[in-house]
Amino acid sequence: MRSLLSIIMLSASISLSATDIWVSPSGSDSGDGSKNSPKATLNAALRQARELRRLNDPGIKEGITIHLEKGVHNVYEPLFVRPEDSGTSASPTVILGEDGASISGGVQIIGWKKQGKLWVADVPSFNGRPLDFRQLWVNGSKAVRARDVEDFEKMYRIRSVDNENRILWVPAEAVKKIMKAPYAEMVLHEMWCVANLRIKSVEIQGDSAGVRFHDPESRIQFEHPWPRPMVTTDGHNSAFYLTNAKELLDRPGEWYHDINTRKLYYYPREGEDMRSAEAVVPAVETLVRVLGTIDNPVKNVLFKNISFNYTTWMRPSLMGHVPLQAGMYLLDGYRINPKMIRNYNNHKLDNQGWLGRPGAAVQVRFAQNIDFQNCNFEHLGSTGLDYVEGAKGGTVDGCLFRDIAGNGVVVGNFSPEAHETHQPYDPYDNRELCTHQTIRNSLFTDVTNEDWGCVAICAGYVADITIEHNEINEVSYTGISLGWGWTQSVNCMRNNVVRANLIHHYAKHMYDTAGIYTLGAQPKSYVMENVVHSIYKPGYAHDPNHWFYLYTDEGSSFITVKDNWTEGEKFLKNANGPGNVWENNGPMVNDSIKAKAGIINKKRIK
Repeated sequence: MRSLLSIIMLSASISLSATDIWVSPSGSDSGDGSKNSPKATLNAALRQARELRRLNDPGIKEGITIHLEKGVHNVYEPLFVRPEDSGTSASPTVILGEDGASISGGVQIIGWKKQGKLWVADVPSFNGRPLDFRQLWVNGSKAVRARDVEDFEKMYRIRSVDNENRILWVPAEAVKKIMKAPYAEMVLHEMWCVANLRIKSVEIQGDSAGVRFHDPESRIQFEHPWPRPMVTTDGHNSAFYLTNAKELLDRPGEWYHDINTRKLYYYPREGEDMRSAEAVVPAVETLVRVLGTIDNPVKNVLFKNISFNYTTWMRPSLMGHVPLQAGMYLLDGYRINPKMIRNYNNHKLDNQGWLGRPGAAVQVRFAQNIDFQNCNFEHLGSTGLDYVEGAKGGTVDGCLFRDIAGNGVVVGNFSPEAHETHQPYDPYDNRELCTHQTIRNSLFTDVTNEDWGCVAICAGYVADITIEHNEINEVSYTGISLGWGWTQSVNCMRNNVVRANLIHHYAKHMYDTAGIYTLGAQPKSYVMENVVHSIYKPGYAHDPNHWFYLYTDEGSSFITVKDNWTEGEKFLKNANGPGNVWENNGPMVNDSIKAKAGIINKKRIK
């Protein structure tokens, strides 16, 4: 009897030493956060948890769990997770989705009316301001922003580039439909990136048209040396498509937003009735912002079973988008003459660039052990999850990244904005770095579906990172990109591992690519036991032969590339530094490597 009583008392003490706070879309922030009286917003629940920690409430000894009940939890600003929300290893803060709860930055469009072949609806204000956007989803399926081609193989190609006058010359017939369109854009394919250029004017001269663009992208586009629009003698001039003009709205699944009249036009797919359809546009750029300071980081927060949905990223509409690589866009970039002489046997360089970073649905800065388990990142206007800077630890496990315009996961610095990106980055205070992250057992599919030069998993200046047992497919460019800097000089990168990943059906739109790609010196780093196969063959790639399964690019040093199964031995070692080891890579690798690569337990992926 005494033993049974002890067990009952112990169970009671355990149940009283953890705190549960409930949030429901039908709740009220005046509620007490119990299951019967839930909060309405995650912000209110997090505040309640924060105060319990401030007061050292004895009920939080085993941790705090915030339960998001089933349904859509809409936000109008990012959830701000700050140092005071930190847990401990013994008492973590857990934000747990119940039955597929989602955090959404979307706005539903209602009140559709038929207008000929099209449906039209009024676009509501959001948070007191007119709403603009670059994506529309109908019944969960991404619609197409009206463009001039359905088949990208039929894109027009540029004819010449006038850098001095900042003009792209194109076939006149390519632009005839958008001559009067006020906000048309050109999406220009250039080697390993696409640029979004807002069209300022079009001048017809015979069978050619000169297209000028707005600043700042016009200045950057015509001054930066790489990547460049291609003008060749073999028919591989850079391809482009035009978008964001009502005159281009001519196919099922396309849409156009007239920001002057605030009308949204949609050409329905077969069987779609917009009176009963769910149409969602994104309004919020970042859903969750985990932000500490370098001396007081946020610690020990777990996000579990949550869907992060419907985010926007409007910079391309406001300032254009001219990336250098992996979606990192140029704030300034130009050629210097004579070329810069760099140390450590790096070759001369004429390419100067300073970079900005795309928005993300979830951002983590100056934090430790911020984990994501069984979460879904879907229908997003730019990056899914971004460990930006100053993050130590953090595991991404069993997550789904699908239907994302840009990168899936980004980790680490890609040089601060004021740091010229071709100079090695090795900060005096290494707490600025992202280290010890693990990305595993996750599926990345249909990511990079707008910004084609992005990648599924993108790690910059990182150390002690592990990327293992993920599956990556249906990506526009590279599967995994590890490292930054284009230099073999000593920097902060080291001890990184890319192991047992399955990458297939990649490079859907861009070349100068590989399943796995590296940059820079990374002592004691390993690319091993991965499987790469089934590359796409886009006819508009700048060089149809410039693709690879594995690719150690400029400055890659002290990296071991070993036991990777690829369907051929097409590899590139470009301007590498010392210390690389290549061993046993190709179709001869033992079949056991193929059997073990990829997600260990796919049932965990929703």
